[in-house]
Amino acid sequence: MKNIMWFKELDKGSLAEAGGKGANLGEMYQNGFPIPNGFVTTSGAYYKHLEANNLRDPISQILSSLDVNDHDKLVEAADKIKKLITDAPMPQDISDDAVKAYEELSAADGHEIYVAVRSSATAEDLPTASFAGQQSTYLNVHGKEKLLKSIKDCWASLFEPRAIFYRVENKFEHMKVGLSAVVQKMVQSEKAGVVFTVDPLYQDHDIISIETAYGLGEVVVSGQVTPDTYRVSKKKMEIVDKHVVKQPWMLIKMDGENKKVEIKEEAQGNQKITDLEIMDLTRECKRIEEHYGRPQDIEYGFEKGNLYIVQSRPITTLDSTDGGEGGKNMEKTDISKATVLVKGLGAAPGMGMGNVRLIKSSKEIKELVRGEVLVTEMTTPDFVPAMKKASAIVTNTGGMTSHAAIVSRELGVPCIVGCENATTVLKDGMEVSVDGSHGIVYEGLVSAPEAKKAAGTPATSMAAPVTGTKIYVNLADVDQAEKISKYPCDGIGLLRAEFIIADIGVHPRKMLEDGRREEFVDKLAGDLRKFAAAFYPRPVVYRATDFKTNEYKNLEGGEKYEPHEENPMMGYRGASRYLKEPEVFKMELDAIKKVREEFHLKNLWLMIPFVRRIGELRAIKQALHEVGIYRTRDFKLWIMVEVPSTVFLIDQFCEEGIDGVSIGTNDLTQLILGIDRDNATLAKGFDERNEAVLRALKQVITTCRKYGVTTSLCGQAPSVYPEFAEALVQYGTTSMSVNPDAVTRTRKIVASAEQRIILDRLATLSQGVESLKTVKLEDE
Repeated sequence: MKNIMWFKELDKGSLAEAGGKGANLGEMYQNGFPIPNGFVTTSGAYYKHLEANNLRDPISQILSSLDVNDHDKLVEAADKIKKLITDAPMPQDISDDAVKAYEELSAADGHEIYVAVRSSATAEDLPTASFAGQQSTYLNVHGKEKLLKSIKDCWASLFEPRAIFYRVENKFEHMKVGLSAVVQKMVQSEKAGVVFTVDPLYQDHDIISIETAYGLGEVVVSGQVTPDTYRVSKKKMEIVDKHVVKQPWMLIKMDGENKKVEIKEEAQGNQKITDLEIMDLTRECKRIEEHYGRPQDIEYGFEKGNLYIVQSRPITTLDSTDGGEGGKNMEKTDISKATVLVKGLGAAPGMGMGNVRLIKSSKEIKELVRGEVLVTEMTTPDFVPAMKKASAIVTNTGGMTSHAAIVSRELGVPCIVGCENATTVLKDGMEVSVDGSHGIVYEGLVSAPEAKKAAGTPATSMAAPVTGTKIYVNLADVDQAEKISKYPCDGIGLLRAEFIIADIGVHPRKMLEDGRREEFVDKLAGDLRKFAAAFYPRPVVYRATDFKTNEYKNLEGGEKYEPHEENPMMGYRGASRYLKEPEVFKMELDAIKKVREEFHLKNLWLMIPFVRRIGELRAIKQALHEVGIYRTRDFKLWIMVEVPSTVFLIDQFCEEGIDGVSIGTNDLTQLILGIDRDNATLAKGFDERNEAVLRALKQVITTCRKYGVTTSLCGQAPSVYPEFAEALVQYGTTSMSVNPDAVTRTRKIVASAEQRIILDRLATLSQGVESLKTVKLEDE
């Protein structure tokens, strides 16, 4: 086997030499697709490196008695092996060949170019085995020395802890798995993004969906910005619709590094690529789909007017109907014959398919590759970036009101919670199908018995009746704001702060200590501004941060500031935290003030979570006054009713001075019933329709009505249980706030409940009139 092979020498049959990634790039290059040129160091070169330095025996010895379930020992073994590989000198013929190829690749540009060096693993006897995402990628590699170092680093990454664990679990021999390093010219794109050759929202096989942003494509793939979206019909070859959004900043290459730069105001809202470029891109992507015979997820970039395809891989997250020619060649098992691997509570509907990615902690979320199935013990707010990229989510613990369940429903990602054994049964790289509607994980790709196209239809396309009760939406992801604002809702009734804080990634107290107060305020205000602008003039009710100690601890610097608590759910959170840490709370207040005063978005209101005592509310109002925020006609102060003490004292809270309450049924139900909402064993007993909960709701709503205080409810119960929604309407609630997917359904349920109440009252009134007529006749 040669040390070096160019893309033009590779095709889909080159798995043994170049691994899946290298073979795939060669296949596209050979067939005339606009792939940036490059070469691979073959798996033979990797084995030659091991042999020349006598590394096989030392590596085998380290691995022979290793218990991969002992994480510390696994990491220690991995570090030893990687050091052996990187410290060993590369055979001269391999380094000479690699440098010569790099010089040839650079010759076309007349100078040393930047390249990407990616790992592409393969197995001698298992050419179709999947090793996706287990090894390393190095971007913007420049110069011969850095190239050779990156190649050795790629070889060493074959022994990352995750890769060792995967091979042991799947009974692959370590020394039969080789590695090819793919060296490819970097595209310094001015415009880039992702194409789905089947529309991922409507599941329509005739529609190609294109996402585009200014600058490098990483911002689209990672979800850092909201891209333009263009939809094109493959049959008619015409643009169906375009959704153009403002992009305030972009990533560009400067001095060999990715740097964030602001985009001029007048250019932010422009269409990112021309209609001609949209059609050119569509034609190339249609050709790629036809070549592979199945729907593709394609990354691309435009550099100096030229289109380049950077990567193409099959889409495995579509509904299981064939839906057209694009899906007919996908090999799937009939769902009635599929093997059930794991069962749990179906928390977010839909079918998601892909390779399993086991995540032990939030520190590993960067390892999840877009389209994989995220499997973990439980999720916390800092998991959100990975949850956005996952095709489905499966957790061992949690109920219908757990973090994973709530966030998955908002993101529209299929989710199963409370499986108990998911992290032991499901293995890294295993191909599975996750049925979030029924709470079942199947082995391999399955074909569902019924079409589910309607499930992908956005709420805006459904007829929504007018209701007297306002229907708000729960929201947290700023990237969803523009889209959800078009839903038939009356505003945001619960804007969670946790997504924004998790995206900042640093504990607020650390930022204060490091002198980064303004940075925190500006970031928070920037995202709040986007929500308020998207929904203006409808109200946006921002719930101040309600991180628990275990969640705050996961942020950078969190270990220093957060105490250990046995039960964080009932611990140092909400209003009590603001009183203990007033300077942190005032950063949030300054961000709210900035949005309202500098950007003139007066529809942004404030809601205080987990209020236990009257004194807390009094102190919080004083903090508002200290920063110059007062209750007015266009600034409303709400509190959450989540604690039984607040239910009992609701009249005193009203007298103290509030504008509205939002009843958090998740926390209130668990505290009234004494059932941990994250406890899968007790999940069946967690029911908002319990008489004790309903009595509490009635007391709060009727009392607030007497004081002219508005009442809302945030939770999924109204959209799931029509009788629950009807009870709320009868009690006199002024609004309900539900997840985006439930807006239209809840509005229909509420409309029906309101009509029933009106009819009942008309019937009662009619009976009264008839009784009066009867009495009058008798008198006569």
